Amino acid sequence: MNTRKFKMKGALLAFSIFGAGVCSSFAQEQQTNVESGISSKFGIKAGINLANMYTDDVRDENMKLGLNVGFLAKVPLTRGLSIQPELLYSSKGSKLTYDNVFGEGEYRFNLHYVELPVLAVINLARNLNLHVGPYVGFLAGVNITDMNNDGTVDEIMELDVDNFNRFDIGLSGGLGLDIQNFTIGARYNYGLGEIGKSGSIPGGLTNNSKNSVISFYIGFGF
Repeated sequence: MNTRKFKMKGALLAFSIFGAGVCSSFAQEQQTNVESGISSKFGIKAGINLANMYTDDVRDENMKLGLNVGFLAKVPLTRGLSIQPELLYSSKGSKLTYDNVFGEGEYRFNLHYVELPVLAVINLARNLNLHVGPYVGFLAGVNITDMNNDGTVDEIMELDVDNFNRFDIGLSGGLGLDIQNFTIGARYNYGLGEIGKSGSIPGGLTNNSKNSVISFYIGFGF
């Protein structure tokens, strides 16, 4: 009986130490080794987008490379939970590859958004966190470019933004890894609003399409 009690006490002690270690890891998330506690941070970030427009028959080969860059703030609500608003430029759209008698290359349909995500940052481990929340984007410009096989880019046409919905809303989710003041992450943005308006050829061709973007980024907070 005494042996059993000793084993039970030992198991409880080990569990308590493990629990304390986990809680300590969660408590120290979002603070560097030179800080005495968690605090709000502001920073910059930049990365790449793998953008597409999805419909019922979307194809992955239409995915195009784009850019995301901007500012972020990370405001702790409690240990292990923060709110992270961002203000970004984000290039979205899709591409179409061609190979004909005139040459090889790809046409790129470029949507230029000013975007505001507001994300909950939930700590999963000491430096690993989950990002989830909504975003709203404002369409600032639309154009079509031709990227030739030799790497040169020609602008074919600047399109009238009034033929497209100026606002886009959607959901965003991903993972981030914080290393001191640096952060790296990956995120998926799922658009809920249709891109184009009916009544014009460019808008009519995209009024059943929505934005789909995989983003990779690095950032620095201060």
